[in-house]
Amino acid sequence: MNDWRSDYVRMTTEGPQTIRSSLLYWGLCPLSFFYALLMRLRYSLYHAGMMASYRASVPVISVGNIVVGGTGKTPMVDFLVRYFSRQGTRCAVVSRGYGGSYRQEVARVIDGDGTDKVTAAECGDEPYLLARRNPEVPVYVARKRKLGVQAAERDGARLILLDDGFQHLAVQRDLDIVLLDAQRPFGNGCVLPAGTLREPRSALQRADLVVMTRSGAEACSPLRYNGPFLRSWHRPAAHLTTLGGEVVPQTDYSAKSCLAFAGIARPKEFFQAVRNFGFCNVEEVPLADHQKYDQDILNRLLRSCNNYDLLITTEKDAVKLSDVNFPIPCYQIGVEMAFEGISPLAALLEEVLAKHR
Repeated sequence: MNDWRSDYVRMTTEGPQTIRSSLLYWGLCPLSFFYALLMRLRYSLYHAGMMASYRASVPVISVGNIVVGGTGKTPMVDFLVRYFSRQGTRCAVVSRGYGGSYRQEVARVIDGDGTDKVTAAECGDEPYLLARRNPEVPVYVARKRKLGVQAAERDGARLILLDDGFQHLAVQRDLDIVLLDAQRPFGNGCVLPAGTLREPRSALQRADLVVMTRSGAEACSPLRYNGPFLRSWHRPAAHLTTLGGEVVPQTDYSAKSCLAFAGIARPKEFFQAVRNFGFCNVEEVPLADHQKYDQDILNRLLRSCNNYDLLITTEKDAVKLSDVNFPIPCYQIGVEMAFEGISPLAALLEEVLAKHR
């Protein structure tokens, strides 16, 4: 089963390369064809006004993508939260809370006094991480994001950031920012389930700005998109942090070994960041994206503690481990967005704010 899963993942990102993955690809292509038709029909119904779409009284900015998997939406939303906070604009974040078990129609992650209203397991790791990093900014989770937007309006938000909102057409927005991985922007070029695209590539024309993440010097404009775009990359922190958020004093790690584990879509950059600290030995443990830390996973990590000096994980995983007592230190590495030039983004953000003043 793992071989089939491995072939499927590689097939959706790189195309069929074995007989087995070719069988998968051609078997799934008819489903992809009908899925693409369905997504085009859905957009047409919203565009024609035949399906209701909520218009908020304040600016709404969506950060999303057109592929499944990680492109760096959470660091981008975090960047925008900090940007607007510096501008003195009271903003809020609304997320679906992927993977969360909350039952309320709308849940605010952290109350105004800094008290947790829901746990990371209930609201999802990414909303909880955003709320913990920006405790002064309300973060809401709502399966019907219209209700989350309305809750943010009632609580006095002057601007709303819609996390992972590009396909969520039930809420209108003033700016659509789409993130693409510069290394592999469209996977194998097919929509689900034969590929990783959530909708056909032509949907990219709805974007007001494309941000190419994980960019190198060779990164260029995405195919079939002629609008403004930015090159960006994820910059890991130069220091380790405890699970409680305290910065660890810099030290010489050349005689220490560590177990690095990550429940994110693409962990290679994280593992390289760990190696850059100079450990004598790094054991890499990639886990499923949005990994739930049940007792089996925790026991696996706890058993490994006898063989290493410390554990290191991502911020996204760390928010789900605050109550775990590891027998050795467990640290996290933060990530932030860096841009080649921010002027196109800043101009669009100012245009949105000016329109609503």
